[in-house]
Amino acid sequence: MGGAKKKSMAQMEKTQGGQDKKEEAPQQQKKGKGKPIAEKRPRGLAAPDASDPKLVSEVQKMGAITPFALATQLNLRLSVAKDLLEDLERRRVVRLVGGNARIRIYQPAAA
Repeated sequence: MGGAKKKSMAQMEKTQGGQDKKEEAPQQQKKGKGKPIAEKRPRGLAAPDASDPKLVSEVQKMGAITPFALATQLNLRLSVAKDLLEDLERRRVVRLVGGNARIRIYQPAAA
């Protein structure tokens, strides 16, 4: 029963004029507006070797290590980063300091 209210003649003329301007706008590109779009790179599916010295030294530099931080740092998927952290914990490179079922927080093991 409801619906949109019928517009007056003046309002219809205004919207008609606005549509004409919008058709001209795509020709004029606005420069310097908006955020630059970051290039998307495919994330790695295979976990890097946990015994790799470069990886171990990179992890030792980090303060608190979360799966997200590691995935971002090494350009990995989150699930791969979680598996890698579990493997590093088994090798005693990092130790679990907190977290719950959703997120784990690790710290580099004391040398």
